[in-house]
Amino acid sequence: MAICNVIQRSQLEGSLRIEAEFYKPEDLSIVDKLRSLRSKEFNYYCVFVKKGIFDLPPTNYSDVGIPLIRTTEIKSLIADLSSVVRIPLSVHNNNIKTQLEAGDIVFTKIGANIGDVSILPSSEKFYNFSQNVAGAKINHNRVHPQYLACFFSTRYGKSQIKRIQMLSGQGKLELIDIKKLLVPPATDSLQKKIAELYDAAENSLLNSKRLYTQAEQLLLSELGLQDWKPQHTLTYVRNYSQAARARRMDAEHFQPKYAEIVEHISAHQPQRLSKLATQTIETIRFDSSKTYRYIEISDVNTSNGEVGYTEREVKDLPPNAKIKVKGGELIVSKVRPTRGAIGIVPDDCQDNGVCSSAFVVLDVAPPVREFLQVYLRSTIGRALLEQPCKGTSYPTIEDADVRALPIPTIAIQTQERISELVSRSHLARQEAKALLEKAKRAVEIAIEENEERAMEFIG
Repeated sequence: MAICNVIQRSQLEGSLRIEAEFYKPEDLSIVDKLRSLRSKEFNYYCVFVKKGIFDLPPTNYSDVGIPLIRTTEIKSLIADLSSVVRIPLSVHNNNIKTQLEAGDIVFTKIGANIGDVSILPSSEKFYNFSQNVAGAKINHNRVHPQYLACFFSTRYGKSQIKRIQMLSGQGKLELIDIKKLLVPPATDSLQKKIAELYDAAENSLLNSKRLYTQAEQLLLSELGLQDWKPQHTLTYVRNYSQAARARRMDAEHFQPKYAEIVEHISAHQPQRLSKLATQTIETIRFDSSKTYRYIEISDVNTSNGEVGYTEREVKDLPPNAKIKVKGGELIVSKVRPTRGAIGIVPDDCQDNGVCSSAFVVLDVAPPVREFLQVYLRSTIGRALLEQPCKGTSYPTIEDADVRALPIPTIAIQTQERISELVSRSHLARQEAKALLEKAKRAVEIAIEENEERAMEFIG
């Protein structure tokens, strides 16, 4: 990468973009390549590009109604609706100008994941979106929306999105810049092939979710808790002796729902988690000549438990990158544990895996491993993880709290069935990722070589 680059005044793209980062040679070469292909601006393919509903307080959220897309749903190429909130139809109708439909595209325009892009899945017909999201209603007569979403996942799309981020203060995307993103043309044949890959990936994701839900329902049914929901009690009485034993004086720690769970699972001969799994505390010795696959809390998908990582050199690792992992361990977040950042370390971390000390790392074999993952991520497990939390704005638990969690005993056949369903769910997610990666690479080949080669690659 060039240390310095000279830009002529005539090359400046408007008086608002004079920062050096906007004119990096590698980014400018991508823009030149796209222009040589007679690319059109993204706005050409859109009915509109808008900001989402402004100042919509959570009191409007509902369990039923129209899905409201927030930045939390824009974490993958196909929007993840696992934790989506909804708004009543009346609220949606009052904001009908920001209505989106399946196949439309959303961008995270501010915050930690600025620039992320997703296409809205076909599982819902209508959507709306929040103020931190930019929504693009696509003109289906001009383009297959899957092709657009796929293009923005390529290095040609990502480079442009990163380039237009306003860098002063908190990063953000401006609508005018999103509209000007360049999109290369593609034949209808290639676009249809990309759409087919996206549709297949969406079906695989739905199948993955269905399989995991089956595993969770099987567990809760075994415990007789499939319909249980935690109830927050406003008033209750506890003895001083109870507070003294717990060494806690905060009312939340003594919510009746926790005792209700413990009482219910007591019929299933519960054991402490430490009896089923061994905590791994081995710290890693770094080799400055190697790169490491680092897992932090944000690398765990809280909606499905999938664990990712980032490749980093030793100099780029944070101080809390300490615990050596080899793949296959169950990791449990000690920070905001009720969010469900609980998953299994990928096998490809065998030689250079390291994770944050904000996790409890557990060495446990299948099928108990998958059983524990489903149990701890369920409403039951999250409630039990909530009770020992300390702190309000940044609640945490201790290693000992995790080791002491009560784990019910269930039949080995049920554990094996849960393990099988979780494994199949994981394979379906991997299949979806492979299909989306194939679509992305095909678009890159079309740009770098030609569409004939791209079609051959798709097969």
